[in-house]
Amino acid sequence: MARQAQLIQRLPPVSVIVATLVLATMLVLVIFAPMIAPMDPRDVSSYSLMDAEIPPAFMDGGDPRFLLGTDNQGRDLVSVILFGLRISVLIGIGAVLFAAMMGVLLGLVAGFFGGRVDSVVMRIADVLVSFPTILVALLISGIAKAQLDADTVLAWAPAILVFAIAINEWVQYARTVRASSMVEVSRDYVRAAKVIGLPARRIMIRHILPNVISAVMVIATINLAGAILTEATLSFLGAGMPPTYPSLGTLIRIGNEFLFSGLWWIAVMPATVLVILVLAVNVIGDYLRDRFNPKLMAR
Repeated sequence: MARQAQLIQRLPPVSVIVATLVLATMLVLVIFAPMIAPMDPRDVSSYSLMDAEIPPAFMDGGDPRFLLGTDNQGRDLVSVILFGLRISVLIGIGAVLFAAMMGVLLGLVAGFFGGRVDSVVMRIADVLVSFPTILVALLISGIAKAQLDADTVLAWAPAILVFAIAINEWVQYARTVRASSMVEVSRDYVRAAKVIGLPARRIMIRHILPNVISAVMVIATINLAGAILTEATLSFLGAGMPPTYPSLGTLIRIGNEFLFSGLWWIAVMPATVLVILVLAVNVIGDYLRDRFNPKLMAR
């Protein structure tokens, strides 16, 4: 009985299980969106203006062909949301991975070498963290649109967004990894590795990094929701993905123009999907943060 009680205590809460299932379902939809979507919203020939502004199928005047209705261009909202969800998730994951790699690298270097290297990295981090992420992202997006032609911006829009979001988010990873690295550097196994002449790169990657990676994973999970929301905010403000390749933020911006004319589903449906996605990621991130907290684990 005692062993069964311990196993039950180790199980995650119901909310975490539900959030994991929801997130897994959304990831499956993201991967197989081209095969699941009834139509390809990027193909102009697949939709018609005659089908524009049709309400969801469960409302009066709805069409069974369009479960969640259509937008002002006649595109099926289910298809548009699936492709928009795909873009939002991919940009969010890309921004988190880029920020994590950059922050981990700089944090390891600063914590291992210390001194002047540490001071330079941390002062750059202090400067960046004094600016809001959304402001820096708007600035980078605006510079890219001003310096590049329209076709180049359209082709490189996802990469520009990933860079614009990640450039200000690596600071949290760098500070966490730097603090953990400074603790690990003072331990005997790192001193022994230095004595036998192992190169600094090998010590950082083979010995220090495995001991700090758990904190990085927790931060990355929590920051994923923030990256998705930042991308949605940029797209809503018109500085993100173009209408021809809409993300969830772009869909909400388009639907906002028709919100008070009775066509509420154009904005509400993608907004609901965005809320569910961010909520699921936040619940999982909070659980991982508590799970890897030594103080809570001791209790």
